[in-house]
Amino acid sequence: MSSHMLIVGCGNMGGAMLRGWIAAGRSPSLFTVIDPAAQDLPVGVLHVPSASALDEIFDTVLIGIKPQMLESLAPAIRSRVAPGALVFSILAGTMTATLAKLFPDTSIVRLMPNLSAEIGLSPLGLFSNDLSSTERETLADFVAPLGTPVWIENENLMDAVTALAGSGPAFVYRFIDAMAKGGESAGLPADTSARLALATVEGAARLAAASTESPATLAQRVTSPGGTTAAGLAVLDADDHLKKLIEATIKAARDRGGELAKGDKL
Repeated sequence: MSSHMLIVGCGNMGGAMLRGWIAAGRSPSLFTVIDPAAQDLPVGVLHVPSASALDEIFDTVLIGIKPQMLESLAPAIRSRVAPGALVFSILAGTMTATLAKLFPDTSIVRLMPNLSAEIGLSPLGLFSNDLSSTERETLADFVAPLGTPVWIENENLMDAVTALAGSGPAFVYRFIDAMAKGGESAGLPADTSARLALATVEGAARLAAASTESPATLAQRVTSPGGTTAAGLAVLDADDHLKKLIEATIKAARDRGGELAKGDKL
């Protein structure tokens, strides 16, 4: 695995990873980006619009384009990939078998981060058929500046990882917004409610991450029988409304990953 990485497609997710690595101390000169639309890349990163603008061959490559674009762009990407290279894919729904056909004689690793990679706090779902245990440890160290690596042993679960860990921040942001709107409906000024909602979720998440107790147990600790929290939880828990809503949300995102793998462009 080379310290010099080629990033093909540097949109929101690829950009977050790039900035996360640089924030952790890696030199911008160690990254080359192919993306005609990329903007505001860190100073020192080499940026080219297409593979034809490069002469170098890379043995560490991160593919971050849209899944629907992979087949058409693969020949150009392949021209920049060295034999035996390590190829990371953050493409939702794209199986290692497909990637191996497009990039033969390489080691394929599926990686599913989220935007928190920029601040080193992303879950990092990883899957590969190609690596030894020692190589897994080396690779985990390589991505660790972006967050917490978690190896997934069954590739069929990667769509679920994508739904939970990859898409999950958007669901949390919607929840924060809903909390703020709830505060407004209870009479708080909009800006005050927004600040309180964000601080509440941030503090709760940090405590949950630091605690040895489960989130369910922490919720019980906040709740006094017959109190205000109990009254609110009675609404969330009635007929398992919240549980069913989140399950349906995660399943919809998971299933969409499978559709993307089949080339569905809707």
